[in-house]
Amino acid sequence: MSDRLKLTAGLLGRLNTLALWSAGIGLILMTAFVAWQVFCRYVLNDSPSWTEPGAVMLMSWFIFLGSAVGVRENYHLGFDVILYVIPRSGKKWLRMISDVVAFGFGVGMIWYGWELILLTWNTTLPSLGISGAWDYVPLVGGGVLIVLFTLERIVLRLSGAPIDDILDETPPAEVAAELDTANVKA
Repeated sequence: MSDRLKLTAGLLGRLNTLALWSAGIGLILMTAFVAWQVFCRYVLNDSPSWTEPGAVMLMSWFIFLGSAVGVRENYHLGFDVILYVIPRSGKKWLRMISDVVAFGFGVGMIWYGWELILLTWNTTLPSLGISGAWDYVPLVGGGVLIVLFTLERIVLRLSGAPIDDILDETPPAEVAAELDTANVKA
């Protein structure tokens, strides 16, 4: 692998880690917002109007950031069942098709998310006091990351990097579960 590819992979790895941590922090904040909403509603009898839309917006962020991380770490949808029955040479091409489909999905997220941003830019979310476009920014952000991460996988695979070798050595989940329970002593 060339130095340029290694540098790019390192930068994308840091971006992946940042997205993962941001998604985790968003999940924690969303949980805190909902807990505060419940406390205020049932204990103080006075619920703040910002907690529910704030929690939903945070949920959008951690879903789309988390899905992008899943793409980079190869947890996205694919041809898993077929991969266990075809020869190793065919697996590379099925994984490539899967990455190209994920790339197209990311492009669609950017394209249609941007249209939604433009459509809602002049609206205001009354409870938060911000533009309604902010509801769709996570869609575009997640799409950008999915495009970057799938491009990385495609380029690495085409350059001959062994990104699929670890996947080919891992047994299917069903077999791994059987192997694990076979080692348990009664």
